Parts: sequence; structure tokens; C-alpha cells
Amino acid sequence: MKVNLKVGRDTLFNILRKHNMLTLRKKYSSRTTNSLHRFYKYKNIIKDVEVTKPNQVWVSDITYIRTIKGFCYLALITDMYSRKIVGYDLSDSLELKGCVRALNKALYQAKNVKGLIHHSDRGIQYCSNVYTQILKRNKIDISMTEENHCYENAMAERVNGILKDEFYLDQTFTDVAHAKRATKNVINLYNEIRLHLSLDFKTPNMVYKLSA
Repeated sequence: MKVNLKVGRDTLFNILRKHNMLTLRKKYSSRTTNSLHRFYKYKNIIKDVEVTKPNQVWVSDITYIRTIKGFCYLALITDMYSRKIVGYDLSDSLELKGCVRALNKALYQAKNVKGLIHHSDRGIQYCSNVYTQILKRNKIDISMTEENHCYENAMAERVNGILKDEFYLDQTFTDVAHAKRATKNVINLYNEIRLHLSLDFKTPNMVYKLSA
């Protein structure tokens, strides 16, 4: 008996993960996560959270951007409900400052962060006292990946993929200035133009504004 089932990408991903049918794709890239450090590592508190509104969960990640002279690093903060990139920063190093700038941008544009959870991997930037103190001062709960970090931060990974695969941030830029101009344009296009099936073919910015 033939049965036609229609499931979304997120549902399929969850089913495959539940049955241990996912495999890691081999990547040739600059390493962006260093979890071997002395700072406290927080538990994953978003596993069973139902996300129903903007500014309920933000997911953060760092990805690399290539230039002729080497790598630069894009720190991203994405609102889980709307898929909107609410904060970002591109810098030529993996130092903490880039992540802090991205976080401050996200906080500046947010109307209300009451009850917000910030989720990330266990990288030294996110575990650092400077970064976690900003979250605590704003009464934002802290959540981090525990085991399969890319699966536990799947949305952040997916946004990285969209920016690179659909908007060509995977190309090699002339220099950091060139990469910064391209990144700004790409994120504007992603937030304002890119329709999402999971958002009933609305843009991230539209959903964020209507619901925030």
C-alpha cells in the first residue's frame, strides 16, 4: 500500500535525529569553536521548549568567511521563531569582541527581552565571563549545546548554510572590507526578501515585526 506523507524539513530532521540516522557532513573550513576552556558550560534548556513568539529564544553561532588574505569570522544571532538575524558582526579574528558586538546589536533592536533564552555552542566566546555577564545583566537565560553540538544548534547551522549556499557568502572575497559590504547586503536580503516555507512563505522581518 502506497502512502504519501508530506513533512517539512524540520520535522524530517527531528525524525532522523531521533532514530540516529543523521551523519555529519565533512567540512573543510576554519575551526570556529573551542570548547576546551576553563569557563562554566551551561546546560541545554531549550530541548523541550515550544517556541511561540519572537524574542523567546535566540540562537548564536560563528561561521567563517573566506578572503584572499585568509579567513574572517561572522558572528550571528538569529531569532528562533521568526528566523530573523537580529544581530551580527564580521571581524578578522575569533576574539570575543565580535560576538559581543553582535549581541549588543541584537539587544539594541529588541523591544522586549523578558523571558528570553540565549542558546549557543560551548565555544569560549559564549562561555566567557564578559559575554555571560551581559546576558545576566539583561536577565536572559543561558542555554548551550551538550553532546551533538551541530544538531543541538541546528537552526543556527541552517541559517549559516542559507547565507552561503543561497546568497553566495561562500565565495572568496577580496578583503575584509569587501566581505563586510557583501555580508550587510546578504543579511538585509535574507531578512527582508527571503521567504520561508516554515513561516507560511513570509519573510523573517515580516514575522518578527508582526509578532514582536
